[in-house]
Formats: sequence, structure tokens, C-alpha cells
Amino acid sequence: MTDHASEFPAGLVLFQGQRKIAQGPLGEVQAKALEARRAAPEAPLLAFDLATGRLTDLEGRVEAAAPGPKPEPEPEPARRGRPKLGVVAREVTLLPRHWDWLAQQPGGASVTLRKLVEQARKTHAGADAQRARREGAYRFMSAMAGDAPGFEEASRALFAGDRGRLSGLMAPWPADIVATVEALLGPEGEA
Repeated sequence: MTDHASEFPAGLVLFQGQRKIAQGPLGEVQAKALEARRAAPEAPLLAFDLATGRLTDLEGRVEAAAPGPKPEPEPEPARRGRPKLGVVAREVTLLPRHWDWLAQQPGGASVTLRKLVEQARKTHAGADAQRARREGAYRFMSAMAGDAPGFEEASRALFAGDRGRLSGLMAPWPADIVATVEALLGPEGEA
């Protein structure tokens, strides 16, 4: 199974106001952000991760890319689990009958839960990817077009999977915002 992030457009998209000024890998977007910051220091810049639609703190990254002394990174605290294997211990709350059933399974609770999770990931991969695309598009839409005309109806169309209605409702929005929403959603038949 592939990671959902690999199914999305790669990199970041950088907006200055409602205008897209850069899109691509982190380094390219950082360079463009530095250039934009020098040209208009007061103009707000917003960067979004195209894999998730999440707003990205590019300010810290831009400062880190700028010449000059860099602060020492803080060491990560030790975590429980088996870090060399990538295992992380977390609490799971189940009813007694669930624990009883897990105890009867070959390999015990951990092995059985891992198998169940992997099976569910494979079975629901398409629906999970589609939901992740919609949620990413919604995060971006909320940040960039939350006060745009028709936003609420566009959100409803987005989550209903009605791409035609969504496109119609986004028509009055700035073209760069519409194009980014469409990129986050992927090809027409997928969301």
C-alpha cells in the first residue's frame, strides 16, 4: 500500500494575499518567500502543504534558510516503545469482551491489532485517500476563501463529492485559489 502523501501534488504552494507566487519543493518556495519578504516586508505570506492542505509555518523555515547563526535544535525526549523497530506504545481502551477475544488470538493482542489495522488500511485505502483529499482541500479553502461568496455551499458540495457544483460555486473566487483547491482534490473522477 502506498502512503497517502504520495498521491497528492508534491511540495508547497505560497500565496501573497490571494495570489499564488510560488509552488514546488520546499527549497524553491523558501527562496521565493525570501524574495517576496524583501520586496514587501509587510505583506502576509501563507504557505500550504500540498499533501495535506495544512498551513505551513514557512516563517521559521525562511529564517532558517537565511544566512546567519542558526539556533541549536532541541533534542527529542525519549519515547516509550521500541524506537529501533519504529514501534510506539500508546494506550488503547477496549471493552472486556474485546480484550478477551484478543487474548485468544495467535500472537496476542499487539499482533492481532496490527493485522486488523493493516487489513483495514488496504480495504479502505481508496475511501481514505478520497477523504484525505477533501479534508485537505477544505483546510485550504477555509484559510484562503472562508469569507468568499458561496463558501458554505461550496463546502457542502465538496463533502458531498459534487465537483460540478463545487466548480460552479468557486467560479467567482480568485483563479489561483480555485486551481489550488482543484489540485488538492486531484483528477475529476477521484474526489
